[in-house]
Amino acid sequence: MTPGLDTQLADWRDKALKLENSVKHVIVGQDHAIRLMNLAIFARGHVLLEGGVGVGKTTLLQAITRAIGGAYERIEGTVDLMPNDLVYHTFLGPEGRPQIDEGPLLRAGENLSVFFFNEINRARPQVHALMLRVMAERSVHAFKREYKLPHMLVFADRNQVEKNETFEIPSAARDRFMMEIPIEIPEDRQLRKSLVFDTRFQHTDRLTSEVQEDLLHFDQMNDFSDLLQNHIRSSEAIEDYVLDLWDATRDPAKFGIQLDSVDVARLVQAGASPRGMGMLLKAARVHAWLQERDSLYPEDIHAVFHEIISHRLVFNPMYEMRRTVLARELSSAILRTVEVAAKA
Repeated sequence: MTPGLDTQLADWRDKALKLENSVKHVIVGQDHAIRLMNLAIFARGHVLLEGGVGVGKTTLLQAITRAIGGAYERIEGTVDLMPNDLVYHTFLGPEGRPQIDEGPLLRAGENLSVFFFNEINRARPQVHALMLRVMAERSVHAFKREYKLPHMLVFADRNQVEKNETFEIPSAARDRFMMEIPIEIPEDRQLRKSLVFDTRFQHTDRLTSEVQEDLLHFDQMNDFSDLLQNHIRSSEAIEDYVLDLWDATRDPAKFGIQLDSVDVARLVQAGASPRGMGMLLKAARVHAWLQERDSLYPEDIHAVFHEIISHRLVFNPMYEMRRTVLARELSSAILRTVEVAAKA
């Protein structure tokens, strides 16, 4: 490794850790989620957020955006939301004439850094289709020209309680998201007490203003991510291990995996996709880099395996109602059962 590259990697690592510490200072009890989101940011992957109402997802994203830099936009999923609502909105001007203005996807132009789609499954499939295309291409055509969104990361959450007027995201759409990260109420009683009684946590704008601004320079992230991905190496043994893990997501019975009250041979309709496994390696390389290593270890794969693989698994309908629990159990069983070759 050249001295210049060594310095660059170390400088960016310091910034990444400063981001984590700065966000942890205002978002308490979410250390694991913050680390996973940091991995996704440096791997340049979109994220699904799993969690109930009022657990701090919006505040967390605003805090992260402040540290990354760039613009933050948000839209609410509703049953009457149309694809055009993401691109433009119409209103009556001062003279009572209809006018058109740029919508949340276009307002900030190339400065858009974080886009939050709240309750994405309340929106109709037509809206999902547009959003997924924008996520893949990071561009959108509007007003007779192409808008580039090269630095945009999409974060979305789903309403997982109410079923009326919701449209479940199909497996092909879920596969566009690198991770699904849980945002849970802290188990620690003292932390929960602080969240309720400490008035510091009741003022979102004041709270997020404590995060250090522009730590990462959002418009430099793509180039650094490419450099990082090319820097971290993998051995043949690690590559064989990852392929075995992939096979286990498709046919767990082949590896002797067993789950209570489940016919494992009939559980999985489709395992992880090639895109999903590629994303697993991208996030694992970022994890290795944060551990100050230049090669992959099994622990790097383990650190992100569930969050990247579980939402990609397609179960047979008889098990789909239990997918959240079964996905966790299956991914844990895969990591326990599939062995790393001794040469790893």
